Amino acid sequence: MTMRPAFVASAWLLAACLAALSLGPSRIPLGDVAAALLHGIGLDFSVDDRTLAIVASLRLPRMLLAATVGGMLALAGATLQGLFRNPLADPGVLGITGGATLGAVAAIFFGASAMGGAVLPLAGFAGALAAAFAVDRLARVDGRIPVASLLLSGIALESLSRALTGVLIYASDDRQLRDITLWLLGSYAGASWDRLMLIAPFALLSACALPFFARGLDALMLGEREAGHLGIPVETLKRLAVIVAALGVGAVVSVAGPVGFVGLVVPHLVRLTHGPGHRRLIPLAAAYGAALSVAADTLARILVAPAELPVGLVTAAIGAPFFAFLIRREKRRLAA
Repeated sequence: MTMRPAFVASAWLLAACLAALSLGPSRIPLGDVAAALLHGIGLDFSVDDRTLAIVASLRLPRMLLAATVGGMLALAGATLQGLFRNPLADPGVLGITGGATLGAVAAIFFGASAMGGAVLPLAGFAGALAAAFAVDRLARVDGRIPVASLLLSGIALESLSRALTGVLIYASDDRQLRDITLWLLGSYAGASWDRLMLIAPFALLSACALPFFARGLDALMLGEREAGHLGIPVETLKRLAVIVAALGVGAVVSVAGPVGFVGLVVPHLVRLTHGPGHRRLIPLAAAYGAALSVAADTLARILVAPAELPVGLVTAAIGAPFFAFLIRREKRRLAA
Protein backbone atom coordinates (compact mmCIF):
# COMPACT_ATOMS: atom_id res chain seq x y z
CA MET A 1 0.00 0.00 0.00
CA THR A 2 1.48 3.35 -1.06
CA MET A 3 1.77 6.21 1.38
CA ARG A 4 -0.74 8.61 -0.20
CA PRO A 5 -3.88 6.39 0.09
CA ALA A 6 -2.80 5.41 3.60
CA PHE A 7 -2.35 9.07 4.55
CA VAL A 8 -5.77 10.06 3.18
CA ALA A 9 -7.49 7.16 4.97
CA SER A 10 -5.70 8.02 8.22
CA ALA A 11 -6.71 11.67 7.87
CA TRP A 12 -10.39 10.76 7.45
CA LEU A 13 -10.22 8.44 10.45
CA LEU A 14 -8.49 11.07 12.60
CA ALA A 15 -11.06 13.72 11.62
CA ALA A 16 -13.94 11.35 12.48
CA CYS A 17 -12.38 10.50 15.84
CA LEU A 18 -11.81 14.15 16.79
CA ALA A 19 -15.39 15.01 15.83
CA ALA A 20 -16.66 12.09 17.95
CA LEU A 21 -14.75 13.34 21.01
CA SER A 22 -15.82 16.96 20.52
CA LEU A 23 -19.45 16.76 19.38
CA GLY A 24 -22.46 15.61 21.32
CA PRO A 25 -25.18 16.97 23.59
CA SER A 26 -22.34 18.87 25.33
CA ARG A 27 -19.93 20.30 22.78
CA ILE A 28 -16.30 20.33 23.93
CA PRO A 29 -13.66 22.46 22.14
CA LEU A 30 -10.85 20.47 20.54
CA GLY A 31 -8.31 22.17 22.79
CA ASP A 32 -10.11 20.85 25.86
CA VAL A 33 -10.36 17.40 24.27
CA ALA A 34 -6.60 17.38 23.72
CA ALA A 35 -5.98 18.56 27.30
CA ALA A 36 -8.24 15.79 28.67
CA LEU A 37 -6.46 13.13 26.61
CA LEU A 38 -3.01 14.35 27.65
CA HIS A 39 -4.12 14.57 31.28
CA GLY A 40 -5.38 11.00 31.02
CA ILE A 41 -1.91 9.70 30.11
CA GLY A 42 -0.32 11.44 33.08
CA LEU A 43 0.82 14.78 31.64
CA ASP A 44 0.25 17.94 33.66
CA PHE A 45 -2.55 19.62 31.69
CA SER A 46 -5.30 21.55 33.40
CA VAL A 47 -8.82 20.34 32.62
CA ASP A 48 -12.04 20.50 34.64
CA ASP A 49 -13.46 17.30 36.10
CA ARG A 50 -16.64 17.39 34.00
CA THR A 51 -14.76 17.60 30.71
CA LEU A 52 -12.35 14.89 31.83
CA ALA A 53 -15.24 12.58 32.78
CA ILE A 54 -17.08 13.12 29.48
CA VAL A 55 -14.01 12.60 27.30
CA ALA A 56 -12.17 9.84 29.18
CA SER A 57 -15.05 7.82 30.60
CA LEU A 58 -17.82 8.26 28.00
CA ARG A 59 -16.71 9.42 24.58
CA LEU A 60 -13.25 7.87 24.29
CA PRO A 61 -14.28 4.24 24.94
CA ARG A 62 -17.34 4.75 22.73
CA MET A 63 -15.23 6.18 19.91
CA LEU A 64 -12.72 3.32 20.19
CA LEU A 65 -15.54 0.76 20.20
CA ALA A 66 -17.11 2.35 17.11
CA ALA A 67 -13.75 2.34 15.32
CA THR A 68 -13.11 -1.28 16.30
CA VAL A 69 -16.54 -2.45 15.12
CA GLY A 70 -16.46 -0.55 11.82
CA GLY A 71 -12.88 -1.49 11.03
CA MET A 72 -13.47 -5.16 11.81
CA LEU A 73 -16.68 -5.41 9.78
CA ALA A 74 -15.09 -3.75 6.74
CA LEU A 75 -11.95 -5.86 7.08
CA ALA A 76 -13.98 -9.07 7.23
CA GLY A 77 -16.21 -7.89 4.37
CA ALA A 78 -13.21 -7.24 2.11
CA THR A 79 -11.76 -10.66 2.96
CA LEU A 80 -14.99 -12.58 2.39
CA GLN A 81 -15.74 -10.77 -0.87
CA GLY A 82 -12.32 -11.84 -2.11
CA LEU A 83 -12.78 -15.37 -0.81
CA PHE A 84 -16.14 -15.84 -2.54
CA ARG A 85 -15.17 -13.70 -5.54
CA ASN A 86 -18.55 -12.08 -4.95
CA PRO A 87 -18.93 -8.34 -4.26
CA LEU A 88 -22.19 -8.98 -2.38
CA ALA A 89 -20.57 -11.12 0.30
CA ASP A 90 -20.39 -9.85 3.87
CA PRO A 91 -20.22 -11.48 7.33
CA GLY A 92 -23.96 -12.18 7.24
CA VAL A 93 -23.51 -14.49 4.25
CA LEU A 94 -21.65 -17.03 6.39
CA GLY A 95 -24.24 -17.02 9.15
CA ILE A 96 -21.80 -15.29 11.53
CA THR A 97 -24.07 -12.30 12.18
CA GLY A 98 -27.11 -14.54 12.53
CA GLY A 99 -25.30 -16.77 15.03
CA ALA A 100 -24.21 -13.80 17.12
CA THR A 101 -27.74 -12.40 16.99
CA LEU A 102 -29.28 -15.69 18.10
CA GLY A 103 -26.81 -16.00 20.98
CA ALA A 104 -27.43 -12.46 22.20
CA VAL A 105 -31.23 -12.67 21.84
CA ALA A 106 -31.25 -16.00 23.69
CA ALA A 107 -29.21 -14.39 26.49
CA ILE A 108 -31.71 -11.52 26.77
CA PHE A 109 -34.63 -13.95 26.70
CA PHE A 110 -33.16 -16.03 29.53
CA GLY A 111 -32.33 -13.01 31.68
CA ALA A 112 -28.83 -11.80 30.76
CA SER A 113 -29.46 -8.44 32.44
CA ALA A 114 -29.66 -10.19 35.82
CA MET A 115 -26.44 -12.16 35.27
CA GLY A 116 -23.91 -9.38 34.73
CA GLY A 117 -22.74 -7.09 31.95
CA ALA A 118 -20.38 -9.61 30.29
CA VAL A 119 -23.02 -12.31 29.68
CA LEU A 120 -24.62 -10.69 26.62
CA PRO A 121 -21.36 -10.14 24.67
CA LEU A 122 -20.11 -13.61 25.59
CA ALA A 123 -23.36 -15.20 24.44
CA GLY A 124 -23.23 -13.34 21.13
CA PHE A 125 -19.58 -14.29 20.64
CA ALA A 126 -20.32 -17.96 21.38
CA GLY A 127 -23.19 -17.89 18.88
CA ALA A 128 -20.96 -16.44 16.15
CA LEU A 129 -18.22 -19.02 16.65
CA ALA A 130 -20.74 -21.87 16.79
CA ALA A 131 -22.22 -20.66 13.49
CA ALA A 132 -18.77 -20.46 11.87
CA PHE A 133 -17.85 -24.01 12.90
CA ALA A 134 -21.27 -25.33 11.85
CA VAL A 135 -20.87 -23.75 8.40
CA ASP A 136 -17.38 -25.26 8.13
CA ARG A 137 -18.74 -28.74 8.89
CA LEU A 138 -21.77 -28.42 6.59
CA ALA A 139 -19.75 -27.12 3.66
CA ARG A 140 -17.12 -29.89 3.59
CA VAL A 141 -17.28 -32.27 0.66
CA ASP A 142 -14.70 -35.09 0.79
CA GLY A 143 -12.37 -32.94 2.87
CA ARG A 144 -12.72 -29.94 0.56
CA ILE A 145 -14.79 -26.79 1.01
CA PRO A 146 -16.20 -25.65 -2.36
CA VAL A 147 -17.04 -21.95 -2.37
CA ALA A 148 -20.60 -22.63 -3.56
CA SER A 149 -21.14 -25.12 -0.73
CA LEU A 150 -19.72 -22.66 1.80
CA LEU A 151 -22.01 -19.91 0.54
CA LEU A 152 -25.13 -22.08 0.55
CA SER A 153 -24.34 -23.46 4.01
CA GLY A 154 -23.90 -19.93 5.35
CA ILE A 155 -27.19 -18.76 3.87
CA ALA A 156 -29.00 -21.80 5.27
CA LEU A 157 -27.55 -21.28 8.75
CA GLU A 158 -28.34 -17.55 8.63
CA SER A 159 -31.96 -18.38 7.78
CA LEU A 160 -32.17 -20.93 10.59
CA SER A 161 -30.68 -18.45 13.08
CA ARG A 162 -33.20 -15.80 12.02
CA ALA A 163 -36.07 -18.28 12.41
CA LEU A 164 -34.98 -19.28 15.92
CA THR A 165 -34.45 -15.62 16.80
CA GLY A 166 -37.99 -14.94 15.60
CA VAL A 167 -39.35 -17.67 17.87
CA LEU A 168 -37.60 -16.11 20.88
CA ILE A 169 -38.90 -12.65 19.97
CA TYR A 170 -42.44 -14.01 19.64
CA ALA A 171 -42.20 -15.61 23.09
CA SER A 172 -40.69 -12.52 24.79
CA ASP A 173 -42.49 -10.25 27.21
CA ASP A 174 -42.63 -6.46 26.78
CA ARG A 175 -39.38 -5.75 28.64
CA GLN A 176 -37.45 -8.45 26.80
CA LEU A 177 -38.93 -7.30 23.49
CA ARG A 178 -37.74 -3.74 24.10
CA ASP A 179 -34.21 -4.90 24.98
CA ILE A 180 -34.06 -7.22 21.97
CA THR A 181 -35.29 -4.53 19.59
CA LEU A 182 -32.70 -2.03 20.80
CA TRP A 183 -29.93 -4.61 20.44
CA LEU A 184 -31.06 -5.62 16.93
CA LEU A 185 -30.91 -2.00 15.74
CA GLY A 186 -27.21 -1.80 16.64
CA SER A 187 -25.83 0.67 19.15
CA TYR A 188 -22.65 1.77 20.88
CA ALA A 189 -24.57 3.23 23.82
CA GLY A 190 -23.34 0.49 26.15
CA ALA A 191 -19.68 1.22 25.42
CA SER A 192 -17.31 1.01 28.36
CA TRP A 193 -13.67 0.23 28.97
CA ASP A 194 -14.65 -3.20 30.30
CA ARG A 195 -16.60 -4.11 27.16
CA LEU A 196 -13.85 -2.77 24.95
CA MET A 197 -11.25 -4.86 26.74
CA LEU A 198 -13.54 -7.89 26.47
CA ILE A 199 -13.50 -7.88 22.65
CA ALA A 200 -10.12 -6.23 22.00
CA PRO A 201 -7.96 -9.41 22.04
CA PHE A 202 -10.20 -11.22 19.53
CA ALA A 203 -10.64 -8.20 17.24
CA LEU A 204 -6.90 -7.44 17.37
CA LEU A 205 -5.96 -11.03 16.56
CA SER A 206 -8.36 -11.11 13.63
CA ALA A 207 -7.31 -7.68 12.33
CA CYS A 208 -3.62 -8.64 12.45
CA ALA A 209 -4.15 -12.02 10.76
CA LEU A 210 -6.54 -11.16 7.89
CA PRO A 211 -4.06 -8.98 5.91
CA PHE A 212 -1.77 -12.02 5.61
CA PHE A 213 -4.41 -13.62 3.36
CA ALA A 214 -4.06 -10.82 0.78
CA ARG A 215 -1.68 -12.72 -1.55
CA GLY A 216 -3.90 -15.80 -1.53
CA LEU A 217 -7.05 -13.74 -2.17
CA ASP A 218 -5.36 -12.00 -5.11
CA ALA A 219 -4.49 -15.42 -6.55
CA LEU A 220 -8.08 -16.64 -6.02
CA MET A 221 -9.27 -13.87 -8.35
CA LEU A 222 -7.82 -16.04 -11.15
CA GLY A 223 -9.74 -19.13 -9.96
CA GLU A 224 -9.11 -21.90 -7.44
CA ARG A 225 -7.19 -24.15 -9.83
CA GLU A 226 -4.94 -21.30 -10.95
CA ALA A 227 -4.34 -20.25 -7.34
CA GLY A 228 -3.32 -23.82 -6.54
CA HIS A 229 -0.84 -23.79 -9.43
CA LEU A 230 0.66 -20.62 -7.93
CA GLY A 231 1.36 -22.48 -4.69
CA ILE A 232 -1.62 -21.22 -2.65
CA PRO A 233 -3.07 -23.84 -0.25
CA VAL A 234 -6.63 -23.04 -1.30
CA GLU A 235 -8.55 -25.25 1.14
CA THR A 236 -6.46 -24.11 4.10
CA LEU A 237 -6.89 -20.50 3.01
CA LYS A 238 -10.68 -20.81 2.87
CA ARG A 239 -10.94 -22.53 6.24
CA LEU A 240 -8.61 -20.14 8.05
CA ALA A 241 -10.11 -17.01 6.45
CA VAL A 242 -13.60 -18.00 7.57
CA ILE A 243 -12.52 -18.85 11.13
CA VAL A 244 -10.39 -15.72 11.58
CA ALA A 245 -13.10 -13.46 10.13
CA ALA A 246 -15.69 -15.10 12.39
CA LEU A 247 -13.48 -14.54 15.42
CA GLY A 248 -13.34 -10.76 14.87
CA VAL A 249 -16.89 -10.27 13.62
CA GLY A 250 -18.37 -12.38 16.38
CA ALA A 251 -16.55 -10.32 18.97
CA VAL A 252 -17.70 -6.92 17.68
CA VAL A 253 -21.27 -7.93 16.83
CA SER A 254 -21.70 -9.45 20.28
CA VAL A 255 -21.11 -6.03 21.86
CA ALA A 256 -22.60 -3.60 19.33
CA GLY A 257 -25.34 -5.64 17.68
CA PRO A 258 -25.70 -6.10 13.92
CA VAL A 259 -24.46 -2.79 12.44
CA GLY A 260 -25.50 -3.07 8.82
CA PHE A 261 -23.91 -2.15 5.48
CA VAL A 262 -20.40 -1.34 6.77
CA GLY A 263 -18.97 -4.72 5.77
CA LEU A 264 -20.70 -4.54 2.38
CA VAL A 265 -20.37 -0.91 1.28
CA VAL A 266 -16.89 0.08 2.47
CA PRO A 267 -14.96 -2.62 0.55
CA HIS A 268 -16.96 -1.66 -2.56
CA LEU A 269 -16.00 1.99 -2.16
CA VAL A 270 -12.31 1.21 -1.66
CA ARG A 271 -12.31 -1.21 -4.60
CA LEU A 272 -13.82 1.48 -6.86
CA THR A 273 -11.27 4.11 -5.85
CA HIS A 274 -8.09 2.10 -5.24
CA GLY A 275 -8.47 -1.10 -7.27
CA PRO A 276 -9.08 -4.75 -6.37
CA GLY A 277 -5.62 -5.70 -5.05
CA HIS A 278 -6.11 -7.03 -1.53
CA ARG A 279 -2.76 -5.84 -0.18
CA ARG A 280 -4.13 -2.31 -0.51
CA LEU A 281 -7.84 -3.09 -0.23
CA ILE A 282 -7.80 -4.84 3.16
CA PRO A 283 -6.00 -2.18 5.27
CA LEU A 284 -7.76 0.71 3.51
CA ALA A 285 -11.16 -0.95 4.06
CA ALA A 286 -10.35 -1.26 7.77
CA ALA A 287 -9.44 2.45 8.04
CA TYR A 288 -12.45 3.70 6.08
CA GLY A 289 -14.78 1.27 7.87
CA ALA A 290 -13.60 2.62 11.22
CA ALA A 291 -14.05 6.22 10.01
CA LEU A 292 -17.57 5.52 8.70
CA SER A 293 -18.61 3.80 11.92
CA VAL A 294 -17.27 6.61 14.12
CA ALA A 295 -18.89 9.29 11.93
CA ALA A 296 -22.23 7.42 11.90
CA ASP A 297 -22.18 7.16 15.69
CA THR A 298 -21.45 10.87 16.01
CA LEU A 299 -24.46 11.61 13.79
CA ALA A 300 -26.56 9.20 15.84
CA ARG A 301 -25.71 11.18 18.99
CA ILE A 302 -26.30 14.69 17.64
CA LEU A 303 -29.19 14.41 15.16
CA VAL A 304 -31.90 14.04 17.81
CA ALA A 305 -29.93 15.23 20.89
CA PRO A 306 -30.30 14.82 23.83
CA ALA A 307 -31.74 11.46 22.70
CA GLU A 308 -29.81 9.32 20.23
CA LEU A 309 -30.55 7.12 17.26
CA PRO A 310 -29.37 3.51 17.01
CA VAL A 311 -26.21 3.58 14.91
CA GLY A 312 -27.54 0.75 12.75
CA LEU A 313 -30.24 3.09 11.42
CA VAL A 314 -27.63 5.68 10.44
CA THR A 315 -25.34 3.19 8.67
CA ALA A 316 -28.37 1.80 6.82
CA ALA A 317 -29.40 5.32 5.78
CA ILE A 318 -25.88 5.91 4.44
CA GLY A 319 -25.36 2.46 2.94
CA ALA A 320 -28.69 1.87 1.19
CA PRO A 321 -28.41 4.84 -1.25
CA PHE A 322 -24.82 3.87 -2.02
CA PHE A 323 -25.90 0.29 -2.67
CA ALA A 324 -28.63 1.60 -5.02
CA PHE A 325 -25.95 3.61 -6.80
CA LEU A 326 -23.86 0.46 -7.28
CA ILE A 327 -26.85 -1.38 -8.74
CA ARG A 328 -27.55 1.49 -11.15
CA ARG A 329 -23.88 1.62 -12.12
CA GLU A 330 -23.82 -2.12 -12.81
CA LYS A 331 -26.97 -1.87 -14.95
CA ARG A 332 -25.36 0.86 -17.04
CA ARG A 333 -22.21 -1.25 -17.47
CA LEU A 334 -24.22 -4.26 -18.64
CA ALA A 335 -26.27 -2.13 -21.04
CA ALA A 336 -23.18 -0.56 -22.61
